[in-house]
Amino acid sequence: MPDSPINPNQSGKKEWSMETRLVIAFVLMGLVLFVSPYFIKPAPAPKQANPPGAAKDHAAQMKSEAVAPKPSASSASAPAVSIPGEIKGQAEQEFVVDTKLYHIKFSNKGGVVRSWLLKQYLDHLGKPLELVNTSALDKVPAPFSISVKDDQLATVLNYSLYAAKPTSDGLGIDYEFSDGKNVSRKSFRFARDSYLAQVTSEVMQNGSPTSHLIEWRGGFGDSMIVNRLAQQHVVYYDVAPGKLIVKTGKDAKDGPVTATGNYSFAGLDDQFFAFVFLPRDNASIEVRTVKDDLTPPGKEKAETFVGVEVGGDSINRFALFVGPKDIDLLRKVDPKLQQLIDWGWFGVIAKPLFLVLHWLNDNFIHNYGWSIVLVTILINLALLPMRFTSLKSQRKMQGLQPQIAAINAKYKGISLRDPRKAEQNQEVMELYKKHGVNPMGGCLPMLVQLPVLYAIYKVLAVTIELRGAHWLWVTDLSQPETLPIHILPLVMIVSQFIMQRMTPNPGMDPNQAKMMMFMPLMFGFFFYSIQSGLVLYWLTGNLVGILQQWLINRMMPAPAPQPAAPPPKKKKARV
Repeated sequence: MPDSPINPNQSGKKEWSMETRLVIAFVLMGLVLFVSPYFIKPAPAPKQANPPGAAKDHAAQMKSEAVAPKPSASSASAPAVSIPGEIKGQAEQEFVVDTKLYHIKFSNKGGVVRSWLLKQYLDHLGKPLELVNTSALDKVPAPFSISVKDDQLATVLNYSLYAAKPTSDGLGIDYEFSDGKNVSRKSFRFARDSYLAQVTSEVMQNGSPTSHLIEWRGGFGDSMIVNRLAQQHVVYYDVAPGKLIVKTGKDAKDGPVTATGNYSFAGLDDQFFAFVFLPRDNASIEVRTVKDDLTPPGKEKAETFVGVEVGGDSINRFALFVGPKDIDLLRKVDPKLQQLIDWGWFGVIAKPLFLVLHWLNDNFIHNYGWSIVLVTILINLALLPMRFTSLKSQRKMQGLQPQIAAINAKYKGISLRDPRKAEQNQEVMELYKKHGVNPMGGCLPMLVQLPVLYAIYKVLAVTIELRGAHWLWVTDLSQPETLPIHILPLVMIVSQFIMQRMTPNPGMDPNQAKMMMFMPLMFGFFFYSIQSGLVLYWLTGNLVGILQQWLINRMMPAPAPQPAAPPPKKKKARV
């Protein structure tokens, strides 16, 4: 099923990432909850009151066909072969490969790709998603250009006209170029309903096999997602340590960064899509991270785009995967490709959470927005016993306020550095201990939800299934709302104000209470331009919390405050 348009970052201003907003929100919340009580004097006692499944069928078959044996390491020193005469194209020609999944435009000028559209995924304009940064084609070599040490040779191979020979089924093409001295051949093969293809490249100079790399420069993937440049990486999987290596354009700020080893795949990815070469098992390849400083259309300053070069032999034969980072599809092509989905710090929560959402969407609800709502309700119901225990502790603290006020009055006027401040805190803690009160109990339900909140964020950030997922007026749950005024964050602010007013805060100083009332505004600020699905989760949690708090308040009214112990009587002086 096609995805909906993505909301572009139209302002042109540098925005905080969603992850940064979450971290700042958590830090501020922690400061208010845990630090402010040490600086604010307590108050007197208060008054009573569709992944594309068709692609999976041919994945294994295409991969096995694409991993024909590579030439041995001695190929570079092989004896010279006869050089063919000139083989060139007569004029620049375009060739199109059109499958159920791709629409690819090739050019015989360099034998390169100038456009690569994914038919089943749409951009912000509702058109098939373009993976090539087409605005950079006149500034850097086009995808599948040849990278060699000799710059003059690279210019000849990448800007000369190749002779083209399309296959009879229209699903492939062979390119060949020779000027009597330099020879280059490229071969591309595709399937009608698979995201897996075959690519071969060969280069000779003066009759000798020449090692080279195949490159993709100028960035990759969806160019209109928020913070797109931060989402684009060079990726390769090192078999020896079993580790995914990730590089960005900043890693190549001082020049290209080269790595050689046994890599099961290597290429580029962004938030939702990947372009990777899959070499033969146990074959050593070279991966080079490069960067290009390019000025995007409509902007004044250059930005750093990451690029990759892969190969290292005189003849490079690869299987090629270009498509969505769909967990089932990646597993089918190569289980190690699943490493491209970064579940984050709380992957142990995020991945099962996605599987639950995915199962509910596919089998019952058929809408990821309502699936998020249902999962949020279930999470809050599971936390209800903890919320109930927390409220019992808060009610006990309400009853102890006169005694706490008496302790505070006893130490009135002392500074935080005064040694007697520790005695005051000790008396308060002994009072809590005597009556079985946990002063931090009210914070536990919120603290437990923070890992879940981050897990929801990661699910929305890395799963292709949530890209373009609709809910009511929201066109894409993985992106901020597209309306001029974001409705969900505003409703969330109101719901959080109501929830705070309903939740007892025993022992809280009025100044601290005023600070807490700013928490909804702070959350609204940080959530205003964040993923709609994440705001929907927090809003639903607030609404469920309001209902739960209302029921609990009716079932467990505030207790009568216990009177403070009378001060000791002064003995009368004897006459």
